[in-house]
Amino acid sequence: MKPVFLDFEQPIAELTKKIEELRFVQGESAVDISDEIERLQKKSNELTKSIYAKLTPAQVSQVSRHPQRPYTLDYISALCTDFQELHGDRHYADDYAIVGGLATPKKKSAATSACRAQKATAKPCA
Repeated sequence: MKPVFLDFEQPIAELTKKIEELRFVQGESAVDISDEIERLQKKSNELTKSIYAKLTPAQVSQVSRHPQRPYTLDYISALCTDFQELHGDRHYADDYAIVGGLATPKKKSAATSACRAQKATAKPCA
């Protein structure tokens, strides 16, 4: 999936584009430019840290609503070998904004409960 950059991330986007172009050229070229790619990658990492260290509250909100940000079930599937979602409450209803269930992270049983905002429902969790 192609990364989506926010407006304040444009300097990072430009560096990322240069790195990708150099990687493409490196595959076709006999000249080794891996040192230049590594230098630009380090510069990109430093730029990312400096930009994210100075975010305004509005920019933090943009990051929290980023279209490529992982959701609850993405985290659960990355951390657990299996997950059995439990549904319903004591009134036999199901709240689609909350996900809960049993999981096995690293061979130990655990119960999970988290807010499932925006991906499964159009409304954010209250």
